[in-house]
Amino acid sequence: MDPRTTCCFSGHRPPRLPWGEDESHPRCQALKARLDQALEQAYARGFRHFLCGMAQGADLYFCEAVLALRRAHPDVTLEAAIPYEDQAGHWPPADQARRLALLDQCDLETVVQHSYSPGCLHRRNRYMVDRSALLIAVYDGIPQGGTLNTLAYAMRRGVETFVLEP
Repeated sequence: MDPRTTCCFSGHRPPRLPWGEDESHPRCQALKARLDQALEQAYARGFRHFLCGMAQGADLYFCEAVLALRRAHPDVTLEAAIPYEDQAGHWPPADQARRLALLDQCDLETVVQHSYSPGCLHRRNRYMVDRSALLIAVYDGIPQGGTLNTLAYAMRRGVETFVLEP
């Protein structure tokens, strides 16, 4: 895929989101609407390939939003960037089922490494940023965590960033 037309995503998991697991919360619904708008704007600018890390929370919102974008624009492609094979092994069954249903709709799955090791999530994030010209992030401004590290890496690499506050 051409990095010039590729957009990746980073965002928080439910414990860092103000509404936690409650996706019916008005703030979550507002974030999802802003995410839809950001993807439409990215599409209007020529982005066609989208990379998602497939983590719980904001990553899955992004994945679902890209699939909605693809329904409107069939030239959109979605790649799941999976940090290690058993990424969802400890998730609740409902979250595992949701993830599998989304994976079934992805155009491509890339497993960055076979088994968990310290740093594998960072490797997955670097994989996505290194192949993208745009990073969309859901970031709360707290100076710690994987999303901050991914944003910092993207900025060092000269990748454009677009931040949505939760």
